[in-house]
Amino acid sequence: MRTKPFFSAVRFLTILPIPESWCGDESDFHQSPDWFPVVGLFIGLLMVLVDSVLCWMVPIPVASVLLLVAMIAVSGALHLDGLADSADAFFSSRGREQMLEIMKDSCSGPMGVTAIVLVLLLKLMLLIALPVEWRWQAILLMPVAGRCALPVISSWLPYARTEGTAAFTRNNFSWFRFGIPFGVFFITVLLLLGGAGLFVIAFCAATLWLLGRYSLRKIGGFTGDTLGATCELVELLPLFGVVSLTHLGLM
Repeated sequence: MRTKPFFSAVRFLTILPIPESWCGDESDFHQSPDWFPVVGLFIGLLMVLVDSVLCWMVPIPVASVLLLVAMIAVSGALHLDGLADSADAFFSSRGREQMLEIMKDSCSGPMGVTAIVLVLLLKLMLLIALPVEWRWQAILLMPVAGRCALPVISSWLPYARTEGTAAFTRNNFSWFRFGIPFGVFFITVLLLLGGAGLFVIAFCAATLWLLGRYSLRKIGGFTGDTLGATCELVELLPLFGVVSLTHLGLM
């Protein structure tokens, strides 16, 4: 088993100080999405541990804020940056090429800032609203859902630019890369949530399909920024699903 793509995935998705020599070359980097679901599981387990310590030390609302900070820190706010750039571009009422140029701008506009605030606020409220008996399960599923979405989108859609860091194009498509994230997420959800998890799986799959279709219609595919935005939004869905199902008395 080649380990360099795995370490490349860890280095790309987290701030962990992985030596560059462990990550191989460009071909290893382009194979790294195969390992994104595993990295998501690792991040999820780490966040469960962090949350357990925080909930022991402070009340749940405070622990939820600090957990959210930890989730942002572990990825170096990589996906939030993509969310902001995507919001600025997609809601600019410009053409495709102009939207791609807007995504290159390192400065966030009003729509980008608004998107970050709303997404973080919703995550925080959902974390606070989580029933205690389902808290660790939902927290574990958040990074798993977000990181499983990345190889699915990057296999399904064409790359919208001619070159760039996130050029995991159709040339690297494989049923393994497309199917394994679904399998990992499906099994993990059912193990943690039982039969009610089928609603969460369906909700996540439908939302991911809508996000992909929207990106395809707006810019003809995906970019690194839209991958980041997709990760941030899909991360919300297990939280939303668990809170909604428990509120309705279905869990």
